Amino acid sequence: MSYFVSMTDKFMSGWGGAEGRKAKYVVECDTKAQAGHIVLAAHKREEMIYIHAHTKDPKFYPLRRYQVTRKHWDDLGGVWKEDWQD
Repeated sequence: MSYFVSMTDKFMSGWGGAEGRKAKYVVECDTKAQAGHIVLAAHKREEMIYIHAHTKDPKFYPLRRYQVTRKHWDDLGGVWKEDWQD
């Protein structure tokens, strides 16, 4: 079973690749513990708002209003995995 954490990146919203749209960031995790860690890490970041954990892959509609970046836990590092213990 996969777990997902979605959030809005208020810094990236409205310009660049997200011009005129909200920038959403979705992290797919393999475990509930990983998802919980991402939720905590996201809350430490000023630019991340509307942070939610899901058991299904979140969809954002209408598509023209959102620019969605998707990452897997394995692809993350840095601030996202600080203090992580396997």
